[in-house]
Amino acid sequence: MFVTGLTGGIAAGKTVVAGRFAERGAAVIDADRLAREVVEPGTPGLAAIAERFGTGILRSDGSLDRPALGALVFSDPAARKDLEAITHPAVQELSQRRMREAVSEDPGRLVVYDVPLLVEARGVGEFDFVVVVQAPREIRLERLTALRGMDAQEAERRIDSQATDAQRAAVADAIVDSSGSLESTLAQTDRLYDDLSLRARSHT
Repeated sequence: MFVTGLTGGIAAGKTVVAGRFAERGAAVIDADRLAREVVEPGTPGLAAIAERFGTGILRSDGSLDRPALGALVFSDPAARKDLEAITHPAVQELSQRRMREAVSEDPGRLVVYDVPLLVEARGVGEFDFVVVVQAPREIRLERLTALRGMDAQEAERRIDSQATDAQRAAVADAIVDSSGSLESTLAQTDRLYDDLSLRARSHT
């Protein structure tokens, strides 16, 4: 199985690239979606979180109250580490299962793991290839404020809380520059898909 890690900072254009990979036939696995799945009602993950942080982080319907949990962990590094110790192994296990399922019928299929915090949390050791989507800071700020309606100070805070472009570039095997037109971003992605698909086929 040939696994490509896909990452990029907020508003860098990663979603466009992930969507194109999926259109072309790659199995795109969304880390954020898995992170939500492992804490759904009835999961061992949610039970462990409630045991550690108390039932005050649960809504009346038994689901996770994310704002309440966030208020606890983002101001307390030790609590955040405790949360990560619960969720990270669960996401890791689920991601591996989804990857195996993705290639069960086609061992040569390209698997793309879409993970925003690859540099900050996941690491690159498990990936055969890493694609980083980048755009200059001013373009990302414009996208966050004009397209998403985010306050300018909040947009800057979000960008500054993540890894730098240099840190991401340091782990990249390829960089998609999304600062130009949509057509340019898609063309770069198509070229990468063609190359990575060949690698995946030869990897079986």
